Amino acid sequence: MQDANAAVLQVPPMIFMHLPSVPNAGHCCIVVGNMICKKHKKCLSDFVISSACTNFAAIMIEYFTGETHRPGRIEVVCGSMFSGKTEELIRRMRRAKFAKQRVEIFKPAIDVRYSDDDVVSHDHNVIPSTPVDTSASILLMSSETDVVGIDEAQFFDDGLVAVCNELANRGVRVIVAGLDMDYKGQPFGPMPALCAIADEVTKVHAICVRCGSLAYVSHRLVANDKRVMLGEQAEYEPLCRECYRRETEIKQ
Repeated sequence: MQDANAAVLQVPPMIFMHLPSVPNAGHCCIVVGNMICKKHKKCLSDFVISSACTNFAAIMIEYFTGETHRPGRIEVVCGSMFSGKTEELIRRMRRAKFAKQRVEIFKPAIDVRYSDDDVVSHDHNVIPSTPVDTSASILLMSSETDVVGIDEAQFFDDGLVAVCNELANRGVRVIVAGLDMDYKGQPFGPMPALCAIADEVTKVHAICVRCGSLAYVSHRLVANDKRVMLGEQAEYEPLCRECYRRETEIKQ
């Protein structure tokens, strides 16, 4: 039986969090998933916090959902190919659009793998976008926008860093998705600098196709030394660090 004064929250599965420094939160320790409140001895499939934790509950809602108004910021979603970067970008952009925020999505004009215009994930989720040749074009086309999404950021010029900073300083939420490393495991394009200046960085992982560990890099399967080479599953595979090391040793 749930406490009549309890607050019930639905939040995504997360790992253990201990926030004794949060004002008025007491000493609650919460495991999101199995939902354990050590202070109030609650353990339910839902997130149940007694009324004494209501301030803490409000803080957690804001932390997990990000739905409260915040000033301009830069969010970077990075990782190897097939890790779900574009899926996450599309998810965040759709949520903003549902909230009736003004959104614009941009992608490099050279990326025509699935569509000339739309942003398309490897799972074929689609969202309309504007292809641009240079990062400066993004700034010109985002004058009346609340949220700007940028896919395949590694293919843009280094000016993208200044563009994202300028947009964030104007109060725009900027969501950037891209490969953090190329097929040789080297930092790719403007992505390292974007990670450095970002307010929030989310590293997503594919699964290594050889051993099932978390993937580290996008291994190129075809003989081509060009750094920028568009491809899909026939051209790339996600490998963990150890499997990638073995593969490169074999090729040498």
